[in-house]
Amino acid sequence: MRTLVLSIFLCFSFYSFGQGTQASFVDFQRGFSRPSVAMQNKLDTLQKQFLAKGLQWPVKFMYIRSFKYDGQLEVWVSNGRKEPFKLFKTYRVCAMAGSLGPKRMEGDYQVPEGFYYINEFNPNSNYYLSLGINYPNTSDRILSDPVRPGGDIYIHGNCVTVGCIPINDQQIEELYTLAAHAKSSGQDFIPVHIFPVRYSNRRSADYLAELTKKDEKLKIFASKLEAVYDHFEATHQLPVIMTDNQGEYQFDGLTKKIQAAQPVAKPRKASVHHRQRVITQLVDVVLQWPQFQGGGQAFLKYLDQLGKSVSASLPQGVTKANVVVEFIVDTDGVPTNFKMIQGVNEAFDDDLITVLEQMPQWEPAILDGKPVAKKLRQSFVVSK
Repeated sequence: MRTLVLSIFLCFSFYSFGQGTQASFVDFQRGFSRPSVAMQNKLDTLQKQFLAKGLQWPVKFMYIRSFKYDGQLEVWVSNGRKEPFKLFKTYRVCAMAGSLGPKRMEGDYQVPEGFYYINEFNPNSNYYLSLGINYPNTSDRILSDPVRPGGDIYIHGNCVTVGCIPINDQQIEELYTLAAHAKSSGQDFIPVHIFPVRYSNRRSADYLAELTKKDEKLKIFASKLEAVYDHFEATHQLPVIMTDNQGEYQFDGLTKKIQAAQPVAKPRKASVHHRQRVITQLVDVVLQWPQFQGGGQAFLKYLDQLGKSVSASLPQGVTKANVVVEFIVDTDGVPTNFKMIQGVNEAFDDDLITVLEQMPQWEPAILDGKPVAKKLRQSFVVSK
């Protein structure tokens, strides 16, 4: 039986405030210079805009969704827990780092994709004001690099980015003010859903389809996100979003039509038992790095030959792939604990590790006159 972990992506997870303390979080934020200025600049305008749209002020429930390829961020609001959301405003995202697809490791400059919530209000951000999102979430912690998944993802001002969602300073003033009032109204977890594209935009959907044509894993992931997008488009309400013990998103409450259309993941190939050692101590700094037989040029030649030898296993239509592998040269010189940091797909990566495990023995790293275990990371090209 697959274990499901109920995530706190739910729009309607709240904490209670006592009578007369409803605005306490807003008052707390007003104690900081920038939020105070933002509320002074935007409060009257926001109240008038809410009135014009038939919405009650202060904001009760709030939902944010962003579209990477389309460069847009939407703000939806609702007067009540069971009421559908109404679109309040759409902001233009200033810039996007990375490409389509989820964030999987620190330093990849990827904007995450998936289901998150605001977990931080930063009134003194280097980017004017910022709202943190809870990357890595439960799914990311399973599917991303276990040591360096990355973090510090924000919606912020200042129109620059290295993996966050930037909007301009006028817009972040509005968004920060709205989020602060929603939190004071009792919405402790403000959902932020980040999609690769706006699926209803034909040009965007075509681009995603072309991108995922040769990547079945990314295609399934994008389709999971699309199910939530379709459900919200049809109902203007959010389903319950969960994560199973393999890191896959699961849903409860999707409309029957959308639930029936959900993609079914292909059965996973039985995992090959790869060589793994329990290594209790790894060192960062060594006197002498591990040495491949014949030296560095011999290692590069070995990788070049290996890349050509496994090229026939590339998926149909793929003629070239840049891969990154991580492994440990143990104290006896045996390369072990191979791990794909950047691969092609599950089947190819599994086969490549099997081949890499036949790598010749190394001279181990040396520290204080003794051999020590050292982790290495290497990129190379596989091409037909």
